[in-house]
Amino acid sequence: MAATIRVTLPDGKVIEPAQGINLGELARSIAISLGKKAIGAVVDGEVKDLHVGLERDAKVKFITEADPEALDVVRHSCAHLLAQAVKRLWPEAKFGVGPVIENGFYYDMELPRQLEPEDLAKIEAEMRAAAAADFPVKRSALPRAEALAWADERHDPYKRELIEGFDPAVPITFYSQGEFTDLCTGPHVPATGRLKHFKLMSIAGAYWRGDEKRPMLQRIYGTAFLDAKSLEAHLQAIEEAARRDHRKVGKELGLFMFHPLAPASPFFLPKGAAVYNALIAYLRGLYRDFGYQEVVTPQIFSTELFKISGHYDNYLENMYFTEIEEREYGVKPMNCPAHALMFGSRGRSYRELPLRFADFGRLHRYERSGVVAGLTRVRTFAQDDGHIFMAEESIGDEIENCFALQQRIYRDLGLPAPNVLVGTRPEKSVGSDELWQRAESTLFAQLERLGQKYTVNPGDGAFYGPKIDFQVRDAIGRSWQLSTFQLDFNMGERFDLHYNAKDGSVKRPVVVHRAMLGSLERFIGVYLEHTAGNLPLWLAPVQAKVLTVMAEVNGYAREVEAKLAAAGLRVEVDDRTEKIGAKIRDGALEKVPYLLVIGARERDTGSVAVRARGNVDLGALPLDAFVARAQAEVASMRETAPAGGAAS
Repeated sequence: MAATIRVTLPDGKVIEPAQGINLGELARSIAISLGKKAIGAVVDGEVKDLHVGLERDAKVKFITEADPEALDVVRHSCAHLLAQAVKRLWPEAKFGVGPVIENGFYYDMELPRQLEPEDLAKIEAEMRAAAAADFPVKRSALPRAEALAWADERHDPYKRELIEGFDPAVPITFYSQGEFTDLCTGPHVPATGRLKHFKLMSIAGAYWRGDEKRPMLQRIYGTAFLDAKSLEAHLQAIEEAARRDHRKVGKELGLFMFHPLAPASPFFLPKGAAVYNALIAYLRGLYRDFGYQEVVTPQIFSTELFKISGHYDNYLENMYFTEIEEREYGVKPMNCPAHALMFGSRGRSYRELPLRFADFGRLHRYERSGVVAGLTRVRTFAQDDGHIFMAEESIGDEIENCFALQQRIYRDLGLPAPNVLVGTRPEKSVGSDELWQRAESTLFAQLERLGQKYTVNPGDGAFYGPKIDFQVRDAIGRSWQLSTFQLDFNMGERFDLHYNAKDGSVKRPVVVHRAMLGSLERFIGVYLEHTAGNLPLWLAPVQAKVLTVMAEVNGYAREVEAKLAAAGLRVEVDDRTEKIGAKIRDGALEKVPYLLVIGARERDTGSVAVRARGNVDLGALPLDAFVARAQAEVASMRETAPAGGAAS
């Protein structure tokens, strides 16, 4: 008699099928309809496809298209469908990896020519043909030697390298559909006919295994969903994201530019500089309230500094270096080593603590060309950086103070409450186990004391200490990491910092590294996308634009401009000979918060006809009344446009 196993279903029912039964057979034995609907199964918490056999007792939940686990199975299967289509069109293609990612999948490949955007339609058509054929997807396994022979037969060095990295004692699995076979661990749908709602999105370059010294492959991105409605909603969201893209918005508003002679390094034009400086002025006002002292520090240091700080051993690949008078120097990637030198420049007393340094110094980090993106990933930037030197017993108060400042900023900027992630010790780090244990346990204890919900992100701390990251969802649901707080027990040790304690002893300070917006460049990029360029009045590059109806009122328009400028408002005059409708349209496209229309009546009554952003007609207001209104709005830092930056 064949051996049986015990399978527990989600409703608690226990069945006893034959040992070795595969999940597809098990589904059909339970119900024919389940056998038709099932895409895969969760076995003891792990997603498997229907080809997997059961050799022991297990808890099993079958996955249908109604279950969230189905989406990754479908997307992974679409990556194979993509590779099958590419192989049909270019038989000499060689393949790297094709994983599931957020919102879709990709596949890296070596092809005989560079793909063009129009190739995506041809590949997608071939994918649909393979899906319509409804090929059964079959799983098989080979010993290592035969798997390597399979890769060699196809002259595919990438698959060979992957196989060489697998455990030689474990059989290597493959999946076949029609004429196509690929190396894979699964899971996959049972047949290609289950793949209906997919679309190829873009082409990019990608170094093999992320190593810039390895071959550059072509990466095709795609997305897939379980139903047409979800796919359409996702494509619409992508269109909205493209409309909000800060690179597009920044160009339209004349905020910044890039130039190939300074790769990945933004130039802020006058209007962009106005936004940049308004943010800094806002932060400086808060720093006064929260007890920070602003400092200015050098940009280039002897590499001896970075050897002391640990950057030379742990951050070398992200730094720029030069040689002066036969001595090696580095351009600072972070402000913290300079602040440590300032703290240690003289004796310190407990009466000076906590000592809060703030620094808007320019930083330089070498980001690979494949990852730089507009303002959100650049090589030169400034942070709203701060370092707090304190006694260990003050950590709780200072962390609480950091949270208070962060919450104030998010409130003023209209940002939603963030998700909080705690990064623990990474593989590459400095300091003793004892110091790391103290830092991590202290940070967790403070979060618990504050009642702050958080998610642990193992191994994601800074190399010198654990950190708290704040991830914010923007107006269309995308997540961005902005603020960060980092607790550092190592800096005092590495720089031999100390202070005279109240009891007469000499102690090491603890340091909190913190940035509220992160880099100003990245924040401006994120905030432009969050608001779709409809910046709040206090931050808008042009806060009011004066539009003339006729040439006869140009003199009054200049008087209005002068009065607004004297009141501290950023103002422009449009006295072109264009019709007023065209001027209003242009002002709306420039996302100016207030358009002030001036004709003979406004000139004669000392008023302005006010249009607020979003084509809201506020009617005629005395000029003094409008100035007072605008000044009050700037002071209160409230935006009259809808949250999330509704389109103008």
